[in-house]
Amino acid sequence: MKVCIAEKPSVAREIAVIVGATTKKDGYMEGNGYAVTWAFGHLVGLAMPEAYGFTGFKAENLPILPKEFILQPRQVKEGKEYKNDPGVMKQLNVIKELFSRADRIIVMTDAGREGELIFRFIYNYLDCKKPFERLWISSLTDRAIREGLQNLRPGSDYDNLYLSARARSHADYAVGINASQALSIAAGSGVFSLGRVQTPTLAMICSRYLENKDFKPQTYFQLKLHTAKDATSFSALSLEKYDTQTKADELYALVNSGGTANVVSVERKEANQEPPLLYDLTTLQKEANSKHGFSADKTLTIAQTLYEKAVLSYPRTGSRYISTDVFDEIPQLLNSLKSYSRFSAYATSMENAPLNIRSVDDKKITDHHAIIITENKPGDLSPDERIIYEMVAGRMLEAFSKKCKKENTVVSLECGGVTFSARGSIILSAGWRGVFGAQEEEKEEDATVLPDIVQGDSLPMKGCDVLEKQTKPRPLHTEGSLLSAMETCSKEVTDEAEREALKESGIGTPATRAAIIETLFSREYIVREKKSLVPTNKGLTVYLAVKDKKIADVSMTGEWESALNKIALGEMDADTFHKGIEVYAAQITTELLSISIEGASNRAGCKCPKCSGQVVFYPKVAKCQNPDCGLMVFRSIAGKDLTDAQLSDLFGKGKTGLVKGFNKKAGGTFDAAIAFDSEYKTVFEFPKNKPGNAGKGKKRK
Repeated sequence: MKVCIAEKPSVAREIAVIVGATTKKDGYMEGNGYAVTWAFGHLVGLAMPEAYGFTGFKAENLPILPKEFILQPRQVKEGKEYKNDPGVMKQLNVIKELFSRADRIIVMTDAGREGELIFRFIYNYLDCKKPFERLWISSLTDRAIREGLQNLRPGSDYDNLYLSARARSHADYAVGINASQALSIAAGSGVFSLGRVQTPTLAMICSRYLENKDFKPQTYFQLKLHTAKDATSFSALSLEKYDTQTKADELYALVNSGGTANVVSVERKEANQEPPLLYDLTTLQKEANSKHGFSADKTLTIAQTLYEKAVLSYPRTGSRYISTDVFDEIPQLLNSLKSYSRFSAYATSMENAPLNIRSVDDKKITDHHAIIITENKPGDLSPDERIIYEMVAGRMLEAFSKKCKKENTVVSLECGGVTFSARGSIILSAGWRGVFGAQEEEKEEDATVLPDIVQGDSLPMKGCDVLEKQTKPRPLHTEGSLLSAMETCSKEVTDEAEREALKESGIGTPATRAAIIETLFSREYIVREKKSLVPTNKGLTVYLAVKDKKIADVSMTGEWESALNKIALGEMDADTFHKGIEVYAAQITTELLSISIEGASNRAGCKCPKCSGQVVFYPKVAKCQNPDCGLMVFRSIAGKDLTDAQLSDLFGKGKTGLVKGFNKKAGGTFDAAIAFDSEYKTVFEFPKNKPGNAGKGKKRK
């Protein structure tokens, strides 16, 4: 019997139909000499420190560096303890029984690093010794699966990929466990989470936030000239920027008295804009965030769903290229879009036209090619699914289209001794820009529609404005800009070719970056404010504690990702990498145990006045850890966030000192202390010297 194991039940069902395993069993499908079973993602993972005899957070236990890592089934929390998930154990027993009966095992988990790890951890946990083969495909269409089954590859071909996946898992464990425990111990109370990729990512968000917050805008002035030719009006900006309004006003007077604007020079250049490359996952996530406000995780989830519906190719790819053999299928795929209403006209116009081969490069394909549509028609899709599908389909039409030809014009004018400049751009041939139409055309700042101007023209001066402007900080990170920063280790890169070259040394992978960002949300380290990512008090506390430490080093994390890629290619030894990680884990443990976190001393001695349990401060609340007590105080009261020191006074002394600036409902502010009443509810206590309020407490509603 041939036993196939897929990553998810939904994928297993599709495969079962193709191989003829149509009889439903408990945990698998069977028939035609096949049994098709499945995992639920990571059924098996690395055991927690308790499995090695390390309980609690104790400095003497660190660093925890197992000589041999223990595998254990996925756990669930019951009360205060973690136990094996009954559903996971049931499915593992099904898989074990099928493996024991198998003549051949066919691995059908996702064709990538994590998919390989999912299978190998299950295989090793079950102590299976039977040989296995690998299905390696880039889409889940019937044709791709059937062709893949005809071209199964030995499992050993992917040993290096597994070694890379295991090295990543071990590294994340060694860094995450030791760093998190060390920082929590240094803090004195509360649990803080650090990670190999998580912490450098937090550092990028926090450093940008603080840079933005501390930015001191500089005021400057520019002149804006209004003129016209042949009934076409346009404006031009002064080349110089002026530090003072006095200087700007002086030149404004000269310009107004000038009467005419003389055309000093006209430069016209034709420019060819190459079409964009096809999407990899990160680029798809960035553009879905900027254009549609989708989170990275949402985009990945939708793309994965479309992959499982067999209408998109494998989404967890870092490549923006396709191979020459895949290129052979492109004309048929583009032709299929003639029946898709949004792209029908454009796809028809491409029929028999030569295709742009910029996105075709065999040397730039690793595990998977760029994301493309499949031959399957999309059918019924949700609105969000349709957005992602159309982004990918539209990008394919763009990528294989002709260049966009433009004529860019720069005009230099002089009026009253001041030099002005105006820029214009005309599309001569839309090429790839015709896919989504004019609304997608990128507008260059201060570009305008220019009349037919030649050098030596004298144009009427129709007015002049003094513009007061301010320098602006770099904007806060959005998920789109953060993904770019993760991809290039925070290097400011706009050139597409340079960005591609930096990919191997980015932090995280296309498959994991969304999960890393979501982890920062779940840890309450960051929040969204509209599209911007903003650190919480807790996130800033962690960042300020570790920003100068190795754990926050973005470039080092990027070097590790490059090393993991080399392990997958057989160019680096996994054991050598792991030894380096162990040395690093020991170093960061020592660093973090020695730090002092602002407010940690107060938190360490903060006991609950109601039950004497330990109180932990979170970004939004302070809460007693005793589940039978549950005393909780919200940090934000009447528009003011209480500091850790004020919360410590409240719990330790029964009330805070005088807090200034609480907001009144009717407008205005007031000053008061926050105190506990006899029922441990928070009340305002007003200064005794305030008339009519001496000694009185007002309950907060």
